[in-house]
Amino acid sequence: MPQATETLLEIDLTALGENYRYLTSKIDPKTKMLAVVKAFGYGSDSVAVAKELVDLGIDYFAVAYAWEGEVLRNGGIETPILVLHPLPANFDLIVRRCMEPSIYSRKMLTDFIAFTEKQQQKQYPIHLKFNTGLNRLGFGKGDLEFITEKLSATASVKVRSMFSHLAATEDKEQRPFTLRQIEAFREHSEAIIQAIGYRPMLHTLNTSGILNYPEAQFDMVRSGIGLYGFGNDPKERAHLTPVASLKTVISQIHELPEGANVGYNMGHTTSRASRTATLPIGHADGISRAYGKGKGWVSIHGKKAPIVGNVCMDMIMVEVTNIECEEGDEVIVFGENPTAEELAAAIGSIPYELLTAISQRVKRVVYRK
Repeated sequence: MPQATETLLEIDLTALGENYRYLTSKIDPKTKMLAVVKAFGYGSDSVAVAKELVDLGIDYFAVAYAWEGEVLRNGGIETPILVLHPLPANFDLIVRRCMEPSIYSRKMLTDFIAFTEKQQQKQYPIHLKFNTGLNRLGFGKGDLEFITEKLSATASVKVRSMFSHLAATEDKEQRPFTLRQIEAFREHSEAIIQAIGYRPMLHTLNTSGILNYPEAQFDMVRSGIGLYGFGNDPKERAHLTPVASLKTVISQIHELPEGANVGYNMGHTTSRASRTATLPIGHADGISRAYGKGKGWVSIHGKKAPIVGNVCMDMIMVEVTNIECEEGDEVIVFGENPTAEELAAAIGSIPYELLTAISQRVKRVVYRK
């Protein structure tokens, strides 16, 4: 890629392919792979990412909300799409665009069956979500009889898969808890299989689960953050390449005397004669105000330039006193140095939050190395 001349997010499809191949190397060849492309593809470009993954052989996609799946369908994606958090208001959209809802409660199951019966659907694919300890969404053990009774009384839906979400697959100290979750999922799903007389796909592993619990891959695994280049173990992370790099440029350089104030509310006061650079990126672009006053930094010509003062809506100012740079020079906000993980850690956050916070007003550039 040529040097940036404006604020942009570069999306490296070569890195995406490398991450996909690494993760699939960790599973049985017969195990299916589901790619999570919610939140604009973890802040990147969901359609561009999905198209590349289709070419690579992906089996399924997952989004959080129905409209995210509609974006994929509008982009030409025909691969099955699991909607992880459907709402009754979106049932029509889900069915009309051939998406598949996660059914996680008695009300959701009752409402969706009623909707599909009214639409005269036959064996519409649904996915049953079980709560095995995350306590976010999902049926419990006490719901199993209700589920089987509702399914046996209708022909409008058919279970395509059953799944759960593990709470701490990256934490070795929580291994006993994770194993209990896996066993609970196994028990719940087997009870449903015995009652309905057929075997849907089973899946419960996320990225960390793929790497740490290969014995529990069942029929399919799900990967989100791993595909975008991040893992929770340093050894595994070394095999993954970040897909997104956020870059900008220097708009202006100021030569300031000792005692000069920088930014809103005198957020920074120079302690010596200094140089600051103003960059065209701010909290409206996803760079939180929490990064202000030296907590965050950017890289200019490979050198660390701390953010000084408060982050503005459209701009940040950085310290460049000891960095040889000029107006128009490229600035790395995150990518290889610093990584999104390193920058997020500076404010006690995680790369998920930083990546998905990047505003849609930031230009996306998709490329291959």
